[in-house]
Amino acid sequence: MSSSVERRSNPAAWAAFWFALAGLVLMPIPLFIGLILGGGLSIIAAILAVIALFKGLARSGTGIAPVVFAAIFIALTWGGISVGGGTVW
Repeated sequence: MSSSVERRSNPAAWAAFWFALAGLVLMPIPLFIGLILGGGLSIIAAILAVIALFKGLARSGTGIAPVVFAAIFIALTWGGISVGGGTVW
């Protein structure tokens, strides 16, 4: 069973999106739990976003929309951590 339909999705971009979203949601948990969980997941998401961006650009830009949203979520997470999110709220 062969398919001639080319897969247009970028799995690394979607993984970056979901890791970044989970990091943003878990970041406000107090007592350094959110700092470790949210910060760790956002670092993983940033690495995956860079990989997905290069993959998407190699395919002439297909599948990079989730990378843009992941970058926004990562920036919000790091911004929240920089003002005290995840430590003591």
